[in-house]
Amino acid sequence: MRKLYVYFLGALCLFFAASCKKEGFLAQTQTTNLSESTVFADSANTVAFLSNIYSNAGFSFNPGRFTYTSAGGQTPNGGLDAASDEAEVASSNGTTALAFETGTINAAVVTDDAYSACYSNIRAVNQFLKNVPQSPIRDFVKTQYKAEARFLRAWYYAILLKHYGGIHLVGDTIYNYTDHIPAKRNTYAECVNYIVSECDAAAQDLPLVQVGLSYGRASRGACMALKSRVLLYAASPLFNGNTLASGEVGALVGYPAYDKERWKLAKNAAEAIIASSAYSLNMDNSTPGIGFQQLFTMRYNTEYIFALMRGSNSDFESLWDPPSRTGKNGAFPLQGLVDAFPMRNGLPITDPASNYDPNNPYTGRDPRLEYSVIHDQTPLANRLAAGFSPVNIYTGNFNGVGEGPDAVRVGTRTGYYTNKMLDPGAVASDITHVSKRCWPLMRYAEILLNYAEAANEYDGPTSQVYEAVEKIRQRAGLNPYQLPAGLSQNVMRQVIQNERRIELAFEEHRFWDVRRWKIAEQTDNILSMGMEVNRNGAAVSYKPFAVRQRNFRTAMYLWPFPQAEVAKSPELIQNPGY
Repeated sequence: MRKLYVYFLGALCLFFAASCKKEGFLAQTQTTNLSESTVFADSANTVAFLSNIYSNAGFSFNPGRFTYTSAGGQTPNGGLDAASDEAEVASSNGTTALAFETGTINAAVVTDDAYSACYSNIRAVNQFLKNVPQSPIRDFVKTQYKAEARFLRAWYYAILLKHYGGIHLVGDTIYNYTDHIPAKRNTYAECVNYIVSECDAAAQDLPLVQVGLSYGRASRGACMALKSRVLLYAASPLFNGNTLASGEVGALVGYPAYDKERWKLAKNAAEAIIASSAYSLNMDNSTPGIGFQQLFTMRYNTEYIFALMRGSNSDFESLWDPPSRTGKNGAFPLQGLVDAFPMRNGLPITDPASNYDPNNPYTGRDPRLEYSVIHDQTPLANRLAAGFSPVNIYTGNFNGVGEGPDAVRVGTRTGYYTNKMLDPGAVASDITHVSKRCWPLMRYAEILLNYAEAANEYDGPTSQVYEAVEKIRQRAGLNPYQLPAGLSQNVMRQVIQNERRIELAFEEHRFWDVRRWKIAEQTDNILSMGMEVNRNGAAVSYKPFAVRQRNFRTAMYLWPFPQAEVAKSPELIQNPGY
């Protein structure tokens, strides 16, 4: 458990080793010969110390999170998108994502990033809270900074909670190597209560939204949104009356008994954000769904509630662009995700009235499909062509062998590339054509869907549930965007789950959603599929093909604690099945 609490040098490493150029309040400060006393004796260094705690907030979201060692160093091989039924890893080299795909994840092979990164940053927060009173900063600013730090501590605990269930709560303690470092896990209920209470406390000293030079810092809205997410997870089937274990272990991985009122708490938390009127969807349907696409290129918008601030970047282009655009190492979307997008008329492609044509499978679809997935002939920026040109994923001779660097089985393992969050003006490996984007860690669309889900579970499919879901569908460009009247609670549940799947694709939701809904045994025990497009002159055909048999076992509803950590203390109880 010693890794759990790195000494002060570890926090200073966070201070110095920001992984990228930042702008605004995340700008790096160049300093040397720093100690704990000198850091907090200087206002700029104090602010930089807090800023570097922010800089790690997106590690779990990162689509290049999982890496393997190659000749060039650590090579990305997907994130939680590849560990779910959204996408396939780029390489067969072993990573945590591949282990989740194949069902071979265990305590010896799982990455320890969630455990080590979260506890390192929690300790850094505690150091900040201990020392900031002595820093030469105005008192009202200190009050806000302390609230931001408490939000960040809750943020990292929430990441730990969704990975492992109940974890050890440190409080404000800063342990040293000479101390006995306790490892006993708190119950799931204790962890939820602590995170919620920290969100509530921090919210009192923060503005509802952050503006100007403070844009990107934690706000009262961010506290409310994190509370909404944590309470929604807590109300969900995996944790609300869990069946993974009983007795002492059962209380660590969920609430032993189901309580419907937990859905009401989740509903109220999301409803409070909606009622604040502080956030709204980015609406612009001058072209169907363009507001959805543009959102992810906008540094400042009314929809992002908490985001990882970035300098000018081509983060996602470098991972997801096809090889012809010099992208590489991102995960490849699966056919199951593509099929989840309805037609533009809002009907699923399986509905005979939807007008879906398997010989023209991408025509007339939900506009979000084009903005989320690159398929054969999708137009994409190409600096070599000085503009946009189609991506050629097809084969040319009906033999299944791809032609060109982007072709199926050559550049992509599934016949698709990811388009979500790509900036049309940015190109991978190009320092001129870059994006001003930041990473959306929590946004208003999630809150609307949080509310719809919790309200549907507690009250049934009320008019307010309809309204929340239909706002998402309207912004998507569906016509009509209205849902059929008279849906049952179960059908509405399925609608909401699919809306989350497609609206929030590649934003670190699907992996956790199928687990908290306890449906991963159906969604992840699958033969995943891709699409081969054959072109020979004017003749075009579409042929689904098998990508990988995926396997899921019950233990995989939670992550295993890394074996190295379990071995350090008998107090740390491993999760069931590992």
